[in-house]
Amino acid sequence: MDDTLPQTLPQTSPQTSPQTMSDDSQTTRRDFLYLATGAVAAVGAGGVAIPLIDQMNPAASVKALASIEVDISTIEAGQSVTVTWRGKPVFIRHRTKQEIAEAQAVVSADLPDPQTDKERVKKDEWLIMVGVCTHLGCVPLGQAGDFKGWFCPCHGSHYDTSGRIRRGPAPTNLEIPAYSFLTDTRVKIG
Repeated sequence: MDDTLPQTLPQTSPQTSPQTMSDDSQTTRRDFLYLATGAVAAVGAGGVAIPLIDQMNPAASVKALASIEVDISTIEAGQSVTVTWRGKPVFIRHRTKQEIAEAQAVVSADLPDPQTDKERVKKDEWLIMVGVCTHLGCVPLGQAGDFKGWFCPCHGSHYDTSGRIRRGPAPTNLEIPAYSFLTDTRVKIG
């Protein structure tokens, strides 16, 4: 018996080995499956995320209330109209010449929240402002108070004919919303 074993085994070329060929094709199939699975998962995540994000947009009814148009042709001098914009009252006042003169005569430096009448109106005869007291959110009464403007009876804030705080706990003037005159008889608020 011959107890000697060959020192080396015969070498086969890696390109011709059947084992190596099947490993390469397995790796290629595996890579394809990973990529395909990842692509399907990405499309699925997008399909779930888009409706979730879209539902956070404002509803059509809210978008419709983002701005309103008001016909001011029927409002006589000395008269006020209250409209609702974004769930808040908005006072539209057609001021008289006397109210305009009183508002313009006030020295703004003497006011708690200094603002001239010209800074608050676009046309002298029209005052448009949000009708919510800046103290605690009450709705002031029109043509009342010590300055013939607005008066909040809840805590005693007095506003003048330009909606500026003159006396009381309110820290700031009544807010002026963004508005523009579309024509001489129509105004767009918002």
